[in-house]
Amino acid sequence: MDKRNRFFIFILTIGVFGILNTEMGIVGILPLIADHFHISVSKAGLLVSLFALAVAISGPTLPLLFSGINRKKAMLLVLGVFVLGNIVSIFASNFTILLLARVIPAFLHPVYVTIALTAAAASVSKEDAPKATSKVFMGVTGGLVLGAPVSSFIASTTSLEMAMLFYTIVNAIAFIAIFLFVPSIPVKERLSYGSQLSILKKSIIWLSIVGVIFINAAMYGVSSFLAEYLETITNAPGKSISLMLFLFGGASIIGNIVAGKLLTRNALKSVASFPFVLATVYIILFLMGQFTVPMALILFVFGIVVALGNNISQYWITSAAPEAPEFSNGLFLASANLGVTAGTSVGGLFISGMGTQYVVLGGFLFLILSVVFILMRTYMYSPTKQLS
Repeated sequence: MDKRNRFFIFILTIGVFGILNTEMGIVGILPLIADHFHISVSKAGLLVSLFALAVAISGPTLPLLFSGINRKKAMLLVLGVFVLGNIVSIFASNFTILLLARVIPAFLHPVYVTIALTAAAASVSKEDAPKATSKVFMGVTGGLVLGAPVSSFIASTTSLEMAMLFYTIVNAIAFIAIFLFVPSIPVKERLSYGSQLSILKKSIIWLSIVGVIFINAAMYGVSSFLAEYLETITNAPGKSISLMLFLFGGASIIGNIVAGKLLTRNALKSVASFPFVLATVYIILFLMGQFTVPMALILFVFGIVVALGNNISQYWITSAAPEAPEFSNGLFLASANLGVTAGTSVGGLFISGMGTQYVVLGGFLFLILSVVFILMRTYMYSPTKQLS
């Protein structure tokens, strides 16, 4: 992989980070948004759940429709819409405008991410393709887990508007970099819609999709409310919350390294054991979450586990349909975000009905369901087929 390819992949990764940061960064400032617009935290959670629902709806369709369009033009369109949406968010006068400014760009989210993964793989040799896509996927994980602490830190030290300005700047940098440094990327070999859609005939795909939905619901149904948990259960001050969320995000770097090694060594065992590892984290979180020092250690482990879960989710779907990588990546994004929608919605219900500490019960519910579908795929398909 030469310097030009590394620079190209780096630019793609910045764009992915900007888009995912826009999606999940809001998690770190949900309590502030609730106070600013005089609404409940569970209602503010719609900024996460409806964004994710929009991605889930468009994930299987828009990447398919954009598959014949010049990839540079498509990426610029997506980033341009995200920049405009973030600018509107800064000046939103009410919660409805803020919600619309987030949800409308969300529909284009899967277009950029699937193009970035495909373009990165196509820019290098087949041997280097996994390495290239893993770098782009680092942007996905980085946005998912670093967005919240960065937003929380900026908002707590400056203002809510400055946190949203950060989203705007990151997406604008990616837009300018792609405009100036990325050459035109016309589509040379386009798979037909029919050949890509045919993977939906495979039952292994549907078992994988449902399993990934439940895995992500289990993760983000709890992690989306970490700022609220730290504020009300741990009783941590604003700056401490920011630092603890940074710890959670920084642990994702270790999580990605661990995920790469585990999935290479024994993918099936890694996937099957994941729900039990996350369940252990939730038990400790429930029992020790009111203590600051244990909570910091829990968040560090939680960050590693969430990064592992993101990698496992992407692997679980793309390994079921390697013949259609772009479409299967779109299905992964749709499934993951549908899981985020379900998880945050159910998590909000547990908070409203029982209190913030009991948000982990929603996580347990989805973990049980994920185990069922992981075991179904494992039982119905041999390891050879799963890794083919």
